[in-house]
Amino acid sequence: MSDKFIWGPGNPHPLSQMRTELVWEGKYDEFGKRREVDVAALSMPMQRIETVDEPRQRAEAQGSLALFEKKRAKVDDFRNMLIWGDNKLVMASLLKEFKGKIDLIYIDPPFDVGADFTMDVPIGDEKETVGKDQSTLEMVAYRDMWGKGTDSYLHMMYERLMLIKELLSDIGSMYFHCDYHVGHFLKLVMDEVFGKDFFQNEIIWKRSLPHNDPKRYGSIHDSLFLYTNSERFTFNQQYTGLNDSYIESHYNLVDESGRKYQLTSLAATGPGPSRRFGDIELNPPSGNHWRYSQENIDRLMTEGRIVFTSKKTPRYKRYLDEMKGPALQSVWDDIRGVNSQAVEDTKYATQKPEALLDRIIKASSNEGDLIADFFCGSGTTGAVAERLGRRWIMADLGRFAIHTSRKRMIELQRKLHEEGKPYRAFDVYNLGRYERQWWQKDRLKGAEEEHRRVVLEFFKAEVLTNTPSPLIHGRKSGSFCHVDGIDSIFTREEARAVAEAVAQAGGREVYCLAWEFEMELRQHCIAFEAELGVKMKLIPIPREIMEKNRKSPPPFLEMAVLEAAPVKRKEGGKTVVDVKLTKFLPSLAEVPGKELEALRERAIKSGFDFIDFWAVDFDWQPGKPFNHQWQDYRTRKDRTLKTVSDAAHGYNKTGKHTICVKVVDVFGCDTSVTVEVEV
Repeated sequence: MSDKFIWGPGNPHPLSQMRTELVWEGKYDEFGKRREVDVAALSMPMQRIETVDEPRQRAEAQGSLALFEKKRAKVDDFRNMLIWGDNKLVMASLLKEFKGKIDLIYIDPPFDVGADFTMDVPIGDEKETVGKDQSTLEMVAYRDMWGKGTDSYLHMMYERLMLIKELLSDIGSMYFHCDYHVGHFLKLVMDEVFGKDFFQNEIIWKRSLPHNDPKRYGSIHDSLFLYTNSERFTFNQQYTGLNDSYIESHYNLVDESGRKYQLTSLAATGPGPSRRFGDIELNPPSGNHWRYSQENIDRLMTEGRIVFTSKKTPRYKRYLDEMKGPALQSVWDDIRGVNSQAVEDTKYATQKPEALLDRIIKASSNEGDLIADFFCGSGTTGAVAERLGRRWIMADLGRFAIHTSRKRMIELQRKLHEEGKPYRAFDVYNLGRYERQWWQKDRLKGAEEEHRRVVLEFFKAEVLTNTPSPLIHGRKSGSFCHVDGIDSIFTREEARAVAEAVAQAGGREVYCLAWEFEMELRQHCIAFEAELGVKMKLIPIPREIMEKNRKSPPPFLEMAVLEAAPVKRKEGGKTVVDVKLTKFLPSLAEVPGKELEALRERAIKSGFDFIDFWAVDFDWQPGKPFNHQWQDYRTRKDRTLKTVSDAAHGYNKTGKHTICVKVVDVFGCDTSVTVEVEV
């Protein structure tokens, strides 16, 4: 045998020199080099699409802004951020402004391999509900990663943790919420990203009461891994409070003012000198010393905090209302999950209790600090941060999560304002066409033809190479197809041109697939249909097709129908304006297939039952963010919904004004329409 196969000190085996390391598919490239997160390629401008300061806008509409400003305790000029999009792209885009500036990050990503994310959403005024599937976008981004195994999930989280570390301040903390499915893997990934020396705690949260499981021990806890960016970090000690039985047994004395107290020893183990207690000098008990210096004993005697027992022994009067209780430890068994009857319950499937985030935010941040949650779900992190005077950034991939969070934060704005407490305005952002540009450049290699081919392929349409018009790109079931550009908004001018091209080609129907549509386009298409005899179906291109692992086609559904009209009246000699909803037909894009037909019939009969939220911008400007000047929405306790606004909006200038109406259905999908009014 050759000497090179004899392993030993002079010829060590390769495995003997390997370090301990968690390795997953995708961690290293084909050349054995560590894959880095390409921040430059991922960063893109975010588009502000909505501005929300509900109490202020209501005061402006009612002409009482001066009174509002006197009442409102203005916090600062920072506007909180709610962002819809892939959090890898979102975080990369935030680095330019917020690198090293976020003081606390909490994330609660999906971690249940077999989780069913279907949830019941209420419809209309009654207690009727319908199942809502997790959006296809979320399924692709999360569940498909599980389908590929733990490797893809770990790589997805590794990339995001690297970005989180960059965003975290030098004194910042990061809490990762997980459970037994992946916690053991994620601990090693976080050790690698943050450094194992900056691991501070594994917190065990007992989220539910015990339950019987005939095959194993009941699983009733989650884990929270706490990491910091340095040895110097914010930590405010929290306390658990005293239980009733302890209070009853130990604080059984009451003074003349009604305050409960107990008498505790002034001595501690270890020798020490005598002390004077008023006119008496006393030695400590044998082998002990007095806990306090002479100066402190004099002060406590003056304050009446030292009393003598019948045996002439000095004791310290410890009041119950001054006791915080034991310091909080790493097992949290005093906070339960969100009860279905709780006021805070939003019916969001994975909602965490406010008490949990309250404890985390108080412990690891101070008032005015910046908090972030990049898997925000129902918006609990932002709601608690707002209430505690912190600034916040939240992001999520799901439109239903963004809608739930937006509605929750508006409700909180109203509540804080009514209580005379400060709050901050917030803006809603997305990555819009920049995300599509990134997809085109990264996946499609920049080719518009490839973009059309991919869209038509997912739409299950035939790609036409020799077409009668450059505006006709495909055919499906005897109808022509037009695919709008990746950077374009499909306008009324384009719609007319497409309808004319289809008519000239002898067609009678065309599918118009686009990423964005001009306001009120459907009304114009109705006119084109009557004039040219071509039925036009407006189909939003599902964002889901951009997902890397997408194989099966997502649902392509016609865009929702929304119609509204202005309502003018005289009030105090001045013309005021409101808006009336006249028609709504939801797209039902988020509905499980088995329920689709029944709900289509219901939607045609009573489309307003599918409206969860609507808002009005009375002075909308093209290219500007939607300004929430009035809203109404259904809540868990109050399912009623106004179909006519009661803003009584007055205009300072006469002439024509454009009103924009935004409706969000019970599935979180939004639709907008503009109406003109002249005053």
